[in-house]
Amino acid sequence: MDGGEESAEQLLFSQITFHIVSSESLKPSDAETLHKLLIDNGAQHCSPQPSTGKTSLDDVTHVISATSDFPEYDAAINALKSVVKPEWVTASIAKGRRANPRSYSPDPRLFFSGLVLCCADIPEGDKDAVMGGVLATGGLYSSSVTKMVTHIVALTMDHDKCQTVLKKDLKCKIVLPHWFDDCLRIGKRLDEDPYLLPDPEILRGKPHDPIIDTKKVDLQGATSVQPPEPPRVGTRQIDVFKGKKIMLNNDLKISSHLRGTLEDLIDQGGGSTTGSVHKADVLICHYRETPEYRTASRAGKEVGNLTWLYYLTTHNTWTSPMRRLLHYPISQYGLPGFDKFRISLSNYNGEARVYLENLAIAAGGEFTKTMKEDNTHLITAHQHSEKCDAAREWNIDMVNHLWLEDSYAKWQIQTLSNPRYTYFPPRTNLSGIVGQTQIDRHAVERHFFPPNSIEESESTETRQLNARRLQQLDQHNAALPISSSAFMSYRTQDENETPRASKMHKANGPLRTPAASRIIIDGKNDETPSTSSSRGAKDRAAAKLHDQAADIALYEKERKRVGGVIFGGRRKISEDAGSNEGRKRSSSRDEGAGTDEDTRDAKRAKKSRQPAVMRLLSTGYHRLREFGILVTQDPTHCTHLAAPNLLRTRKFICALAYAPMVISSDYVDDCLAKEKRLEPEDYLLKDPDGEQRHGFQLSDSLSRAKNHRGRLLRGMTIYCTEAIKGGFDTYKAIIESNGGRCLLYKARAGSVTASRAAGQEEDPNSTVEDGAKHLYLVSGTTPGEVALWSKFRSMVQGAGLVPRIAETDWLLNVALRQELHWSDRCELKEEYVSEVKNG
Repeated sequence: MDGGEESAEQLLFSQITFHIVSSESLKPSDAETLHKLLIDNGAQHCSPQPSTGKTSLDDVTHVISATSDFPEYDAAINALKSVVKPEWVTASIAKGRRANPRSYSPDPRLFFSGLVLCCADIPEGDKDAVMGGVLATGGLYSSSVTKMVTHIVALTMDHDKCQTVLKKDLKCKIVLPHWFDDCLRIGKRLDEDPYLLPDPEILRGKPHDPIIDTKKVDLQGATSVQPPEPPRVGTRQIDVFKGKKIMLNNDLKISSHLRGTLEDLIDQGGGSTTGSVHKADVLICHYRETPEYRTASRAGKEVGNLTWLYYLTTHNTWTSPMRRLLHYPISQYGLPGFDKFRISLSNYNGEARVYLENLAIAAGGEFTKTMKEDNTHLITAHQHSEKCDAAREWNIDMVNHLWLEDSYAKWQIQTLSNPRYTYFPPRTNLSGIVGQTQIDRHAVERHFFPPNSIEESESTETRQLNARRLQQLDQHNAALPISSSAFMSYRTQDENETPRASKMHKANGPLRTPAASRIIIDGKNDETPSTSSSRGAKDRAAAKLHDQAADIALYEKERKRVGGVIFGGRRKISEDAGSNEGRKRSSSRDEGAGTDEDTRDAKRAKKSRQPAVMRLLSTGYHRLREFGILVTQDPTHCTHLAAPNLLRTRKFICALAYAPMVISSDYVDDCLAKEKRLEPEDYLLKDPDGEQRHGFQLSDSLSRAKNHRGRLLRGMTIYCTEAIKGGFDTYKAIIESNGGRCLLYKARAGSVTASRAAGQEEDPNSTVEDGAKHLYLVSGTTPGEVALWSKFRSMVQGAGLVPRIAETDWLLNVALRQELHWSDRCELKEEYVSEVKNG
């Protein structure tokens, strides 16, 4: 081997064949620079084919592209080719070795791709979590500060790593760990500005300060499914349609003049038009329910709408129609169930607002510019606006735009229990990430063109072809003396059009009578063999499989056990034959509360841990779980309540509604000291001073709570002011724990009417003692709250109800006593506040 060959093998990019995809993000000059770097380091360039001008992916090992938005992306991924950003080349050269392609992938799902993160003064456990999250979303982690590091996660600027960045003037952003957490919660890369040290906005900004959106959203030409006017090319040369045959479907409902204009644009762009979907490379249609749409989609052809065609012509750059939601054909009937939604927007402006309006309509919902109490959803970029305040007051679901985009992209209404859709990062305007969601091809295929489904309706061309084939078949069968059973069996298979039969017909041309089998049965070859279908064999096999279902299920259960089913697997032999070793579970799930806890504990019972026989509401005693006591923070699941004395805290009052056994906190200390579970009956809480101070007997309250079963305030709607002492959420939790409904009152028109329409005091099982239609407002005595009283009285009286403005002690005493009572001394009036101020 000569020296030239030896040096070639040592080059960094030897044995790599690359193809560079030019785009708006990768200019021709930058592409030429990359080309030279790759060639100089041993790579080979795959030239396009002279006849088609396209590059064959068979010989390519790496595709260099700044975006995943190019025609060959899906084909390259399916062929297991490495698709990397241009930064992969420079990073590999800087390291002296090839970088991990996944960390430089243009896949939008890997939103941390290209990010190199380093941790400073955060706890070790948080560092592990950050490292795992970064690697899972396409980024890299570095333990030390280098020139390649793009972000440092720190709490202050005092750490040595942060000081190194300042001294060396490195191009590196120092952010709070909150930025990383919020990105993972939302599933998108957020703007770093509100999280940047040394003066992060999320720490210094006041809650009601306006949130300014400084990031421009690029949605030009993708905000509507109906383009306003044809694109104007002028004298400039376009080549975006080069070598492509495009079909303009009839469901576009465009005039002959506009169709001629579009055909001229396609010809000018190097393409051609066709009237056959089978000959076309690209289909332009409006609806997904057309047979042409299904045919083209199943064949893997590009399918877009008229807006997408205009976008290609205007920008002269190819983009996938699935890249933007409104570039793809819509459904004629809308997303199932979405027609029940009335949606309004808040805190979105410009193109982002127009885009979301049209997306809600395309999904089948009703969009309203103004919001009323009959709206079902408010889509907002953050939680600071009048509409957001009204949504809280009217109990309207408040979500970010990701809920709408994901519902449309996956063609399934997304559940609001997913925190991704109800989380709003502080001091962040989510309108900056509008339009980044893409059509989910697998979801669309599943709902609109499943590969194994029977084609219910075919194109005119296909129907005519099948009619001619059936006519030929009838004429051919009339001339052949075959048995009627064989003919009916074959026709049945043809009418059902199973996938296997469809492939056979396409491969063999026109339909024929099946040839006689050459199988010899019992030494006789002169008998006509049966040509009936194998449906009977299938039925027998299905029945046999059904009989074996129980054994199969048991096998699958055993197979999942540690070690499998071979010789008992790795089952551990315990010294105690009565104890079963369960699968390992995380300790965090043991500390949580749930209705299935007993079932889970039975499955994973360990020698050192007893099944949970108590659910204790307390804090800071997680060791109790070893003694069979599950510490929970959820009052609805607690069976025992531990407290030093009678309290008026949120947890104590909420738990009291479910009639738990109230014990002294000494019980917890004694269990920890003796390292075993003691009898809770020996530690019943006794606090006569507290009972006298609060004016109730604990035993009587628990007895009434057992009778109410959490429905003391059932059928009642109670309003609370926003500035109430203790916080609105505290009183809301207390009211809802007792079966009531709590709403925020801000003197907004329509509040009382909406609550009455929802069933205010119309429940026949309501515990209201006098049956009068009262409406309560729990308030403090600050000037802002006092100003709301007169408005509340006027609105309640206007709705035909009796207003009662109560002090906070009234609600707390009702919950503690578990008895609904009213006294004039509990009512707040302006005269009382004036006397207190003057006195």
